[in-house]
Amino acid sequence: MNRRTRLTAAALALGLAGLTAACSSSTPTAATTPASSSSSSAPAISGTVTVFAASSLQKTFTSLATTFEKAHPGVTVKFSFGGSDTLAAQITQGAPADVFASANTATMQTVQKAGDTTGTPTVFVKNTLEIAVAPGDPKGIKTLADLTKSGIKVALCAKTVPCGSAAVKALAAAKVSLTPVTYETEVTGALAKVELGEVDAALVYHSDILGADGKVDGVVFSTASDAVNSYPIDVLKGSTNPTAAAAFEAFILTSASEQVLLAAGFQAP
Repeated sequence: MNRRTRLTAAALALGLAGLTAACSSSTPTAATTPASSSSSSAPAISGTVTVFAASSLQKTFTSLATTFEKAHPGVTVKFSFGGSDTLAAQITQGAPADVFASANTATMQTVQKAGDTTGTPTVFVKNTLEIAVAPGDPKGIKTLADLTKSGIKVALCAKTVPCGSAAVKALAAAKVSLTPVTYETEVTGALAKVELGEVDAALVYHSDILGADGKVDGVVFSTASDAVNSYPIDVLKGSTNPTAAAAFEAFILTSASEQVLLAAGFQAP
């Protein structure tokens, strides 16, 4: 039995088997969030689970945590969202956390090599880049090459951030070289620059564009497939609540949770 199967079995044992999710909208809502199940026969778990997670997961993980808490009234899930590289550095420096969900495997490997994971991290979703532009695409940006046109202001994630390293790969594959007006420390920062009209475009995740609720449009480009990011998750060795942490990880790895993430624009692992 592989690790993902074992964790899924653990989730079922904790009373999460009844979770279901519809895939009817681009962001998690009551219709797309798994229904909580009775935990009367589930092993008791309690306390706080502190989750360090990539900023691109904020909307979906916040919604999923609400469902998890309803299934386990004695548990509270607390989040620290941010750039995965920053979170990884905090973990390796001793920041208290129970679970880490990264936006790429490289940052998870940093934590793993430091001896701060409990096992082999499991990829639970993938994500791909798009060009975020103002609604209606007033600048006529159709390709990555259009980002180099005179007067076009672009925001990118810093190269050490997963969305930034993916952008480097996508731009290289397209043989496009550009200098952004800003490098952001997390993908939500790059997206906000477009939403506020401070830049004309940014390379962000497809899930972020769907989660923007119409504040931006997304432009698909051909080399996005050269820079798909895999999102791994694992319980951390320094967890002070390992039982509840393992239950939360197992919950994220259920097919019901996956459907919520897919509805929000992520891809199956």
